[in-house]
Amino acid sequence: MHTLLQINTVSDTAELINEEPVEKTLSIFELITSGGAGGMIIMTILFILSIIAVSIFIERYKAIKKAGQLDENFFFQLKNYVSEGRIDAARDFCQGNPSPIARMMEKGITRIGRPLKDIAAAVENTGKIEVYRMEKNLALLATISGAAPMIGFLGTVIGMILAFHEMASAGGQIQVDMLAEGIYTAMTTTVAGLTVGILAYLGYNILVSKVDKVVYKMEVNATDFLDLLNEPV
Repeated sequence: MHTLLQINTVSDTAELINEEPVEKTLSIFELITSGGAGGMIIMTILFILSIIAVSIFIERYKAIKKAGQLDENFFFQLKNYVSEGRIDAARDFCQGNPSPIARMMEKGITRIGRPLKDIAAAVENTGKIEVYRMEKNLALLATISGAAPMIGFLGTVIGMILAFHEMASAGGQIQVDMLAEGIYTAMTTTVAGLTVGILAYLGYNILVSKVDKVVYKMEVNATDFLDLLNEPV
C-alpha cells in the first residue's frame, strides 16, 4: 500500500513538472473593458476623438487636394483674355474653375480699372479667405493631437488611484489580482491616448504641408496676375 501511494505521488509530481503553462491572451475588447468603469469612460472619450480626427483628416485631405488642382494652361488663357481686353470672358473663365486661385483672379478682374493698389488688396483679401476655408477644422485636429495623450494620462492616474485604493483596503494581504483592474486602466488608457494623439499629430502636419503648397501656388499666380496688369499697354 505504501509503495502504491509513493508511485502515485511520484506520478502526480511528474505530471505537474511536465505540464506546460497555459498562455492566457486577451482580445482587444477584453483589453479595453478590463479597466473598469473609469477606464471605459476614458476609452470611450478617446474612441470618439479618434473618429472625429479621422473624419476631419479625410474631409480636409480631399478638399485641400481639390483646391490645389488647376489646369496648367489656366494662367496662359487668362493672360490672353486680359491682354485682348476681353474682361467679361476672363471673368467667366475664372468662374468656370472651382479653385481658390481662380476665385482670386476673378476678384482682381472685377477691380480692373481701379488703382493697382486696390486690385492687390482685393486679391490679397480673397486669398486670406480661401486659406481660412482650407484650414477649416485643422485647429480642432491639432487640439485632439495634444488632448488625447493628456486624457490617456488621466486614465493612468485613475488606474493608479484604484490600485492604491485596493492596496489600502487589503491591509497586509495584498494579492496581484486585486491590483489588476487599476493597472489595466493605467496601461490601456495610456496606450490609447498616445496612439490617438500621434495619429492626429501626423494627420495635422500632413494637411498643413498640403495647405502650404496651395498657398505657394496662390501667391505665385497672384504675383503674375498683378505683373500682368502692370504691364504697359
